[in-house]
Amino acid sequence: MKMKDNKTFYLGSDHAGYKLKGEIKDFLDGLGYKYVDLGNLRLESCDDYPDYAYKVAKNVAKTNGRGILICDSGVGVCIVANKINGIRAVVGYNVRIAKMSRVHNNTNILCLGQDYISLDKAKKIIKTWIETDFNAEKRHQRRLEKISKIEHKNIGI
Repeated sequence: MKMKDNKTFYLGSDHAGYKLKGEIKDFLDGLGYKYVDLGNLRLESCDDYPDYAYKVAKNVAKTNGRGILICDSGVGVCIVANKINGIRAVVGYNVRIAKMSRVHNNTNILCLGQDYISLDKAKKIIKTWIETDFNAEKRHQRRLEKISKIEHKNIGI
């Protein structure tokens, strides 16, 4: 667990991910990881996922950190997060996707859907995603560089 001592995870969820986020915080505590909860800090049925996804994504981009976002499906928060330059968010609906998103795409935000995965499955997905390193082969680096050019409107890839 290389990241335990030097990385802080940023967490966020709307009302539809609030319960799972609380359980994830307990799980991260048990593994010894640090995190910052950027909201929602109390259950509010009329909150909006873009608010929390934006906060997490901006902090991850600014600190070169990693984040975990939760809503009902994981899709909404993923869409918002991927609007921020430097963010490579994935909806981690199973362990293999979580692992490959790190190995090939160096994802820095994991998005989960509270309504679609159990706590046990979420724990396995998170642990795999946290503990998997990016494979820095030239082909993967080249592809991430192209993504960066697109983000910065330098479309001449």
